Amino acid sequence: MRTPSPPSSFQSPAAQFLLMAAAFMVVVAGMRAAEAILVPLLVAGFLAIISASPVFWLRQKGLPAALAASVVVFGVVGVGFVFILIIGSSLDDFSSAIPRYQARLTEEIAPLGQWIQGLGFQLNEEMLLKSIDPGASMRLVAKMLSGVGGILTNSFLILLTVIFILFEASSFQQKVRAALGDPKGTLPQFQKIIDAVNNYLAIKTLVSVATGVIVAIWVAILGIDFPVIWGLLAFLLNYIPNLGSIIAAVPPVLLGYIQFGLGRAVLVAIGFIIVNVVFGNAVEPRLMGRKLGLSTLVVFLSLIFWGWVWGPVGMLLSVPMTMVVKIALGSSPTTQWISILLDSETAAYSTKQTSSKTAPSPETPSPPTQTATHLSMNVKESPR
Repeated sequence: MRTPSPPSSFQSPAAQFLLMAAAFMVVVAGMRAAEAILVPLLVAGFLAIISASPVFWLRQKGLPAALAASVVVFGVVGVGFVFILIIGSSLDDFSSAIPRYQARLTEEIAPLGQWIQGLGFQLNEEMLLKSIDPGASMRLVAKMLSGVGGILTNSFLILLTVIFILFEASSFQQKVRAALGDPKGTLPQFQKIIDAVNNYLAIKTLVSVATGVIVAIWVAILGIDFPVIWGLLAFLLNYIPNLGSIIAAVPPVLLGYIQFGLGRAVLVAIGFIIVNVVFGNAVEPRLMGRKLGLSTLVVFLSLIFWGWVWGPVGMLLSVPMTMVVKIALGSSPTTQWISILLDSETAAYSTKQTSSKTAPSPETPSPPTQTATHLSMNVKESPR
């Protein structure tokens, strides 16, 4: 009889972890190398997920599939054209005005150094200006808008991809059922990912549009330069939870301080606080009905990670990408623990409670089966 071979060293948990880590690094390096092609396709995929619901709604109203997809595509083209006009007309003027704003901020910071020296601290003004760069936020805004504008330059590729996805959306489930031998375990998870991303992006888009419009109107009333840019920035950064609203508020507050002084800057900040408190704590949770299910630390780390991988567009899509990864990891028993670690405390607790309720209790005796009941009855009725 043949002696079984000893277990391989690659089956140990440490070896499996190292193998998974190496595969993860290879995948991340590949995503960074293929940024030029992956980012437009990713944007097209998310646009197609958002646009699929209007297409299905128009088809339910009786429109043919081709006509419904064409109507939605023309709407997407119109929105993209408006974005190109806004960014193209405002970005050049804003970029040319950054040195002037930076010089003005440097003049305002100089008295701060003198005040600190008056308190008895030895401070070099040049070192203070080098350590505190007043124009960093302005350059960050220009870089982010340039990154979004760079994505819009690939609008033809994005548009074609969205069109083909929308035309294939109606028959995609049938193709998956025909391709998979047992689609019962795959289709529900895939549909769960699509529904989660679709709900999140649809609600987030509506809230972001309202936030951007209100911010632009408020900044224009206060007389701050480039109100359209600040509204567009508030719209884009509202996709980044927790940190996006703070980042979007810094440049207009600084610009209000440069133009009109501290009082106007405080008014700009108060407007941002009111808008984000109302939409972030009242409107958005009511529309979504529940939280994202992502930990705040995970949201912050995903913002850093996807921003490092794909730049400003990765920052904007960090939360949807992390949601997709979390749902995909939760669909497999071997990786479900990673999905639980990505959950918020409330979601993880509810998952634990659900699993504990569904699991049978070892102390409670199981009820007798029907066969055992009939046997006991036959024993009692049988003559001694």
